[in-house]
Formats: sequence, C-alpha cells, structure tokens
Amino acid sequence: MKLTNRSKVVSNKEQSLSERMYLPGIAKGMLITASHLFKRRATVKYPDELRPIAAVFRGQHILKRDENGAERCTACGLCAVACPAEAITMESAERKKGEEGLYREEKYAKTYEINMLRCIFCGLCEEACPKEAIFLTDRMVATEFEREDFIYGKDKLVEKVDKRIDVTKRQTIEVAEFKKIPGLKHNELWQGKLKK
Repeated sequence: MKLTNRSKVVSNKEQSLSERMYLPGIAKGMLITASHLFKRRATVKYPDELRPIAAVFRGQHILKRDENGAERCTACGLCAVACPAEAITMESAERKKGEEGLYREEKYAKTYEINMLRCIFCGLCEEACPKEAIFLTDRMVATEFEREDFIYGKDKLVEKVDKRIDVTKRQTIEVAEFKKIPGLKHNELWQGKLKK
C-alpha cells in the first residue's frame, strides 16, 4: 500500500579509498577550524570583561529601604501572587515595640526568599509591589555550585544601609509623580512618632 506518490531514489554508489578513510571530511573540518583562529572571539573573559548591557536589563532582585533606613516590604504577598514561576515565598510577622526604625509598617516580612533557579526575571514582582519594595537591578546573579545557594534570603536581598542601590531608572514617571502628592498615607515616612 502506497501512502504518497513521492518516491526517493537511493543510490548505492561505491566509495573511493579517500572517501572511505574520510580524508575529504577531515580536511574540510580542519579548514573550518583554521578559519576560526583568525576570527573575532565570541566569548568574553567574565567577570574581568563585561558585555554591554541594555538599559532595560533585569538582573538580581533587591529589597529597598526607605529614606530612614527601614525596610519597605510589608509582606502583602502581591509579588508572590504575580510571579508566574512561583519563585517567591515569604512569611509575615508583626512589628514589636522598639522596631519602628527597622520596619516601615506594622507588618513586615520575617522571611523573604526568591529561588533564582525558578525566577524568569520578568519584572512582574516589581510591578505588583504597592510599596516599591522590590526592584530588579542591573547586577548579574552570582554563580554557585549548589542548588541551595540559589535560594536568596533577606541576607542577600535587602540592601545595606551604607550601600544604597540606585533604582531611579527602573521607576516609572507615573510613580514618581504619585510620590510627590502630599497627604497620601503611601507617601508618609515614619518620623519616630507613634500615633495615639
């Protein structure tokens, strides 16, 4: 039974001695290899040499602090819900008396973890965050040898008080204008006074 009207003629041509020894194939391969010796290399010597990075590059995450040094994250969970790869997990806790300078709101992220092996660096977490707590920076994620080392906790994510990271180029114009509106609770900073 024929399925199609197409047919292929197979030739059973005898190979010469040089073809049986693969000499033409070896010579062709050596010529290709020799031609690459004189071409520009495609690889770079990372981290000593860096390739140019686009302005919209999304790299390692950072959990921002506010102007007073308090953590912005309130563990609302919107970033974890927005994450399509389900790479973000967190556990919330209540702020205790005396910790007003450490955490911006009454609720804070006790644990905050991002699995960098699952993350697809889409940026939906920073779009979902109402407190502008999480941003993707232009830094590369460091290479590791163990899978557990790719789970970044607050020790790697929260920015240091003395080493702030500029994320103004990641903020939209609309958000910058919204932050200038006086009287909104979102724009208030904790000034060291408790409301009664």
